[in-house]
Amino acid sequence: MSQIDKTQVRESDSSRYDIIIVGAGLVGCAMARQFTLEGAHVLVIEKAADIIDGASKGNSAILHTGFDAPPDSVEQSCITQSYQEFIQIRKKLQLPLLKTGALVLAWSDDEADRLDGILEKAHQNGVDDAKFIGAKAILKKEPQLSDQLKAGIHVPREYVIDPWTTPFVYMLQAIENGARLKRGCEVQSGKFDGQWWKLETSQGTVQGRTVISCAGLFGDLLDQQLIGTSAFHIRPRKGQFLVYDTSAYRLLHSIILPVPNEITKGVVICRTAFGKVIVGPTAEEQESRDDASVDTAELESLREKGESIIPALKFEPVNATYAGIRPATEFKDYCIKHYTDKNYISVGGIRSTGLSAALGIAKRVYADYSASGFNHTPADKIKWPAVGQIAETQIRDWQLQGNEGIVCHCERVTRREIKAALTGKMPAASLNGLKRRTRVTMGRCQGFYCSAQLSVMTEGYFDQSISFQYGGYKDD
Repeated sequence: MSQIDKTQVRESDSSRYDIIIVGAGLVGCAMARQFTLEGAHVLVIEKAADIIDGASKGNSAILHTGFDAPPDSVEQSCITQSYQEFIQIRKKLQLPLLKTGALVLAWSDDEADRLDGILEKAHQNGVDDAKFIGAKAILKKEPQLSDQLKAGIHVPREYVIDPWTTPFVYMLQAIENGARLKRGCEVQSGKFDGQWWKLETSQGTVQGRTVISCAGLFGDLLDQQLIGTSAFHIRPRKGQFLVYDTSAYRLLHSIILPVPNEITKGVVICRTAFGKVIVGPTAEEQESRDDASVDTAELESLREKGESIIPALKFEPVNATYAGIRPATEFKDYCIKHYTDKNYISVGGIRSTGLSAALGIAKRVYADYSASGFNHTPADKIKWPAVGQIAETQIRDWQLQGNEGIVCHCERVTRREIKAALTGKMPAASLNGLKRRTRVTMGRCQGFYCSAQLSVMTEGYFDQSISFQYGGYKDD
């Protein structure tokens, strides 16, 4: 590596940064938090109007233990470390946790034969409390399941968390401790002179010592654009979901997992932190990196699959559908590579476990960065932001005095919540961002009744006026 001055950039030198993170998805938000708390002067640039607007918005909201990750893989290591940190910090960050546990269920003799291997892997990965469970015990625990099941594995520390507030708080903590965020800012070109990166963006030139790519579905393209090569190729994999209404919540308590195959973890059924039930995802290979449309035939197949597992779902309404695109690659493991001669770190191939692994990924990257000679001085006092609660496990604003009345009655979102989301240090910059901060328009009517009030309330806050795309969780 070239001999360069590795002294820390002072925060007052606003034109130059220690770290420029490209991409504000789950991993980018966690990365910003980690490096900022370590004392680095951080800039995050995101091409979308708001954070977690790419692959991250379509995650399944499960905090995995890593019980089924490939042993000794980067993924398994990051999940394990991230899980431990999340449990340690979640109360300080007021992040909800739904202690559901998970059941890996076998529905055929062949799947039942594979349970021993899954259990062995779980124990190898340090998930020692995972245990074999027979069909009778499963049905006693989850009586709404089909009686066609054979056996399963109980993984008690698999939990459900808030998929949107979690990364939002990571980024907010970074900002409150000195990081900067530029949204609607796309990288157009870049050059490294041996000491500094100079990136040309749609909002002008920015300079930094080290660039960290957290560009998700476009990670390989960014690598090629900036350093002329990439260690992986993105192979987009769409996953479609059904969202059942609140009445389905009573039908299960555990996360219901299938016996996974070589391509996918399979269809999951679980509660959400918002009082709903989701079924999904599908696993569809496609060329497009941004086509998150849903397909009627696939959704019908997904519904049939869900009803074969929990027959009572047949009588429950689906109030939303959505799709996410996972940034899969040709490799089964994460693709994290440090180009030390270019002060460039590429973080790619973070598939369905990104929410669970984000904190661990950030710690791993910082450790590698620090080992290459870059060190910073953490602040003496860390700021821990407080945010409003949108999970049903917490006290909601509609239950508190002075909330100025409910605007979205389906999801019980108050006028005070919407006003708060439109202001502050990281205000919602689009309708989709507002949805993920408040749950507004995500209920049974899909925004039909609250659209008029929202149109007035958001006037002048977004670059584009709001337009309603009925389909709830499905983003524009």
